[in-house]
Amino acid sequence: MSIPTGPAGPLRFPRDFGWGAATSAYQIEGAAKEDGRGESVWDTFSRVPGRTRNGDTGDVAADHYHRYAEDLDLMRDLGLRSYRFSISWPRVQPDGTGAPNQRGLDFYRRLLDGLHERGIAPMATLFHWDLPQALQDAGGWESRDTAHRFADYADAVFTALGDRVPVWLTINEPKTVVQNGYLMGHHAPGRQDPDAAYLVAHHLQLAHGLAVRALRAGNGTGRIGPALNLHPCYPTDDSPEATAAARLYDGYENRLYLDSLLKGSYPQDVLADLGPQSRMVRGIRDDDLAVISSPVDLLAVQYYTPIYVTADGSTEHRWPTSEAGWQQIYPDGMYDILTRVTRDYGPIPLTVTENGLPTPDTLTGDDTVDDSGRITFLRDHLTAAHRAISAGVPLESFHVWSMLDNFEWDEGYDQRWGLVYVDYATQRRVLKRSAHWYRSVIAEGGF
Repeated sequence: MSIPTGPAGPLRFPRDFGWGAATSAYQIEGAAKEDGRGESVWDTFSRVPGRTRNGDTGDVAADHYHRYAEDLDLMRDLGLRSYRFSISWPRVQPDGTGAPNQRGLDFYRRLLDGLHERGIAPMATLFHWDLPQALQDAGGWESRDTAHRFADYADAVFTALGDRVPVWLTINEPKTVVQNGYLMGHHAPGRQDPDAAYLVAHHLQLAHGLAVRALRAGNGTGRIGPALNLHPCYPTDDSPEATAAARLYDGYENRLYLDSLLKGSYPQDVLADLGPQSRMVRGIRDDDLAVISSPVDLLAVQYYTPIYVTADGSTEHRWPTSEAGWQQIYPDGMYDILTRVTRDYGPIPLTVTENGLPTPDTLTGDDTVDDSGRITFLRDHLTAAHRAISAGVPLESFHVWSMLDNFEWDEGYDQRWGLVYVDYATQRRVLKRSAHWYRSVIAEGGF
């Protein structure tokens, strides 16, 4: 397959660039009741009528738990150098506490061994939204104790698997748990409680810091950092009102997480907007921000969409959207957010751990899936990432979301985000056109 070129000719990435793809446990593993796995908040949430499209659940998903070797072979055949996945907390600790479930750990040991055998570097996420239901019943992320239980879980995983994992990511997209799980309520646990939401934000970040400290205390050799979905926020016009509104919006979208993790302070404009009596502000203890800002080795950035903010604080769409109506397709936002992080927070190593879109993929009679829209999207966003590298951003790797079609949370199985088509009726895997394109990009080191 010929490789497209950019407007100025071929683009080449650094020789050691980490070309990768990403998944998460609940979205692909299935085996929801096997080998001692406990219930998660997503098992509970997805069984409530009306919560997910078509009533879909992750009970089977892409059956990766049983088909992981086949999936690893696909990754090897694509030439992936890095695979970012998540570990299921309820598979390791069915009730969120206590001695780890050895059968759960054994699965991840097999997965890690398989990655190493195929020359693919593992990047393991400790929490990708599947909180053990037993902990939710005890207060979930509104409870400070959950952050400490997470540190215990992290320590158990570090002890069992740390010799096989070069890069750890702690919490995946705390903002999504806050906004989708506690503000809008269309993700687990399905709450609509703004005051609880930002206390949850604080406890998620505290959990991150405690996990970082657990790795250091155990003399772990792996690198560690958080995974944040960052959305560049632009004013819709040049008025002072729109500029101020966009700045505050950016505080909630980005600085609430970046400042605390990398500077050791919450943004004052956000705290003032929440007010001194908010549960978050009242929940911050003296040493919390020192824990939250425990030094990390890298930052994982996930970019999907920009946000345009009006003078009254509402938002507008300025660009075409994907099948996910919230996602505006704006590749320059990738450049803007990567360079912004480096400019504002210094030269911390960065990895893009999610970037992609759903497309209307159809498997044809000749076993092909022509997802040309995904190729265009990835080419344009990789071009923006390359520009960022050229501007001095220390970007180490890029992971397409997603390796496989999977359970897309409240959207069920209607949206297909994968490089690989999954026929859910048979669990057959078929490489999409984008997968063939990505294999060529990896082989050439660019396009």
